[in-house]
Amino acid sequence: MNLSVEFVQIVDAALVSSTQRSGPHLVCRPGCTQCCHGVFPISHQDAARLREGLDALEQLDPQRAAQIRTRTVESLARISPLFPGDHATGILYEDYEDSMLFTDESDNSIGDTEPCPALDPTTGTCDLYEHRPIVCRTFGPPMRTPEGNLATCELCFIHASTEEIAAAELDPTIPSLEADSNAAYNAAHNLHGETLVAYALRSA
Repeated sequence: MNLSVEFVQIVDAALVSSTQRSGPHLVCRPGCTQCCHGVFPISHQDAARLREGLDALEQLDPQRAAQIRTRTVESLARISPLFPGDHATGILYEDYEDSMLFTDESDNSIGDTEPCPALDPTTGTCDLYEHRPIVCRTFGPPMRTPEGNLATCELCFIHASTEEIAAAELDPTIPSLEADSNAAYNAAHNLHGETLVAYALRSA
């Protein structure tokens, strides 16, 4: 089995398990788009998956695919002036987190408010849902931070106890499995670093 496909299946299975253990505390639903706004890095493996999804959508629904391409162009026009990376390749610099795009916390910060090009603003759903990045698949349920803390979406687990949050934790091995999967992909394709969704879809 393709390593990328196998890893996605592992992540999706872990999400199903966490969702079942979360009960009513996990309030993610179609139309809730808070996590679909703001720029965030994705792996080259995620980028390839998104491009595959857009190519497939082109065959099934050319109009929706064209709308994604239009939103991608519009998004690039807004974020490119602040993009902390190589514009030709779309690869972020190693110190991208220190850039204005990622650190500006003003109310009008593009980094915080920029909608993902795959987000349909009318329906509030992802047009490339089956091909979405790993970070999108794992956002919401309790997940360990690098510091070892359990973090959740600020809209979820509002009234949950510490024990209920811990009981719903997403498989803690996911980050290390993701790192290994991405490293193998990058080595096989002579790639490094990360990119953004808009840059990933730019060349699709």
